[in-house]
Amino acid sequence: MSAHQFAVRVYYEDTDAAGIVYYANYLKFAERARTEMMRDMGFEHERMRGEHDLVLAVRRCTIDYLLPAKLDDALVIATTVIAAAGAALELEQDVRRGDAVLARLALRVACLNSAGRPRRLPPALAAAAQRVSRHASIMVPQHAR
Repeated sequence: MSAHQFAVRVYYEDTDAAGIVYYANYLKFAERARTEMMRDMGFEHERMRGEHDLVLAVRRCTIDYLLPAKLDDALVIATTVIAAAGAALELEQDVRRGDAVLARLALRVACLNSAGRPRRLPPALAAAAQRVSRHASIMVPQHAR
């Protein structure tokens, strides 16, 4: 497995009065990590929209909060593609401080055209997802190889 890594520092604005990261900010950290993963794969959001008429939208997200992140913590968000097929990406994201997993997110991201209708993953995007996939050999449809 080769997860995409994205580093983030916890700032005062990310925390509550006790200096603990506010629960909704994990969603922001995870969104930034997914955006940078897509950019590193060569699929910047604006480029996808312009070249492929493709936008991504979170359809489902579950979060398990395991340990609190705190002010000044250096965190790493590890994003792994679990599946890339049809018109969706299944992702897992771990928010880590060192070796400790603080939060785990499971997401289904829908691929849509600009009219909001489901759109199949472009073969090049499905192939690029292999680099951050848990099961690279089963991820990419045969026609995309």
